[in-house]
Amino acid sequence: MTWTPPPYADPTAFTEQDIVLDAADRTVPGTLTLPSQPSVGVVLLAGGGPFDRDETSGPNKPLKDLAWGLASQGIAVLRFDKLTANRPEAMAEPGYTMTSEYVPHGIAAVRALAEHVDQVFLVGHSMGGKVASKIAAEEPLVAGLVIMAGDTQPMHHAAVRVMKYLAATSPEVVTPETVAVFERQAAVVDSPELSADTLPTDLPFGMPASFWLDLREYDAVATAAKLDVPILVLQGGRDYQITVADDLPAWRDGVPSATIEVLDADNHVFFPGTGPSTMADYQVPGHVDPAAVTAIVNWLP
Repeated sequence: MTWTPPPYADPTAFTEQDIVLDAADRTVPGTLTLPSQPSVGVVLLAGGGPFDRDETSGPNKPLKDLAWGLASQGIAVLRFDKLTANRPEAMAEPGYTMTSEYVPHGIAAVRALAEHVDQVFLVGHSMGGKVASKIAAEEPLVAGLVIMAGDTQPMHHAAVRVMKYLAATSPEVVTPETVAVFERQAAVVDSPELSADTLPTDLPFGMPASFWLDLREYDAVATAAKLDVPILVLQGGRDYQITVADDLPAWRDGVPSATIEVLDADNHVFFPGTGPSTMADYQVPGHVDPAAVTAIVNWLP
């Protein structure tokens, strides 16, 4: 099914151009969305997985929704394909980490957008929200962060929790045996014996040990708390991946200066709905909640 613009987007309010970001000896393609004479811009960071610049999943493109929605309100936007978008096999290669996948090109994106606006903010979704404070800690041009469903639980623990939820809500897809596998793999990540030589087949999602060793050393909340920039945390009330109960308290307690807003109707990709969210949600055509776009627009200077 073809993506259609959300009702809050006005394609006549901006222009788009293709760009290339060059960092760490790798290039990635991206899109620069420019309204006339913008003073503020945002770099969008997609969630975990080999996502393109639109965070395309099934019939939906949540980051394109967001880019067009923000640009329609006069905010410049730069979004880019993750390194793994065109080479997903790289996620299984030794040496792959969240840091290497996000930080070099995230910094390059901030610097590229800074050529067009006075202030650049990061808007990160899911793992993109988790890593946003890491990018800001390394790039002083970042004026602030918007963290959308940013996880604070250790990812391997969250994976077990999510698998248990899916086993209950989608038993035809996730079985008790699958949950047991994730529990065993999460225990390996927690083990002091985890090393670069640990086989990916013994680890969650088949990610190499380098990925998990990198994550074990990173605390998104503690990193954010050290930043001298404003932070907005958005959370979907129906999100079963990153949740109000399991992840949001760490942002509230660890970064008390942050502005926090819960959008009760929204799932993990900030699509509104009713009832418990399930895996099937992501295959239903929809758009990012206009309330999420409005929250960001109202918070930005």
